[in-house]
Amino acid sequence: MLNTVIEGYNTLMNDYSDKRVNNWFLMSSPFPTMTICLTYAFIVKILGPRLMRDRKPFQLRKTLIVYNLLQVIFSSWIFFEAWDGAWGNGYSLRCEPVDYSTSPAAMRVARGCWWYYFSKFTEFFDTFFFVMRKKYDQVSTLHVIHHGIMPMSVWFGVKFTPGGHSTFFGLLNTFVHIIMYSYYMLAAIGPQMQKYLWWKKYLTVLQMVQFIMVFIHASQLLFTECDYPKAFAWIILLHAVMFYFLFYNFYQQSYKKREDKKKIAQKKKDDDDRAHNRPVDLPAPVSNQNKSFWSSLTSTPCFLPAVTDTDVCEEMYSRPPVNGASCSAFMSDDSFRNRAFVSKSANA
Repeated sequence: MLNTVIEGYNTLMNDYSDKRVNNWFLMSSPFPTMTICLTYAFIVKILGPRLMRDRKPFQLRKTLIVYNLLQVIFSSWIFFEAWDGAWGNGYSLRCEPVDYSTSPAAMRVARGCWWYYFSKFTEFFDTFFFVMRKKYDQVSTLHVIHHGIMPMSVWFGVKFTPGGHSTFFGLLNTFVHIIMYSYYMLAAIGPQMQKYLWWKKYLTVLQMVQFIMVFIHASQLLFTECDYPKAFAWIILLHAVMFYFLFYNFYQQSYKKREDKKKIAQKKKDDDDRAHNRPVDLPAPVSNQNKSFWSSLTSTPCFLPAVTDTDVCEEMYSRPPVNGASCSAFMSDDSFRNRAFVSKSANA
């Protein structure tokens, strides 16, 4: 049995992988990437909290500004490579096989795929900054799973299909990263930037549009003839669906908790009003208790994780705030507080 597994693994790696990337950094075997991902999980869940146990939390204001700026620059470059070298230069939205040649154009796309893979490791610092600032409630299971899975998922894409149809996901994802990290960088500067951050409410919609577009684009391969491995189409589809419903479920649970708190607070207010003979406000009528599926899509939280939150109103950083910080420049009580991976209610 073991020999069969080893033989199958060797056949897969030797006969089906892209020979062009075999000698690239971390691409000879999946085990280095797997080890890095497991080490990341160990650091942020066990080692980091232990090291910070008797230390004061770091503030990292300037570090966060620089980090977000570098992420914007890095994401912009990867997006440019994907657009100028592929999707803006002849790639087909219906079917785009992988070009396994060593032509300059094909190698440029392959290198861009590797750099996108590498960018998944730079995002580990999102969680490291949480731990350094002792925001352990922000290091939710979903947050760690997302960061831990992405490098491994992208590794297989680079190893077997560094180019072609599935790079559409990277194109959209890096574009979203540009917008997201730009927002976080501006917000990290301080509360004086609040008036310029009116567009924060559109970030979640942008994330959901990304998922829908990726799903539709990848699903085409299941119904049309295309010289592209259908297995990778299934991987992208299942990956998108799995995370979407995990985040949607997370959002629903967080939203319900917030609604329960509001109901309790409203009941206390009504009881106090009755005790003092004050008029009691009647709840507004609800025309439809059950939201439609498409209505729910637009209220689902952002897919990308955040870096940090705020401690007080005067101390703004680059990510969503502590729950209840109504003076935050990032979100109101009814807007983005339940961003996936970030909400303090995740571990409530």
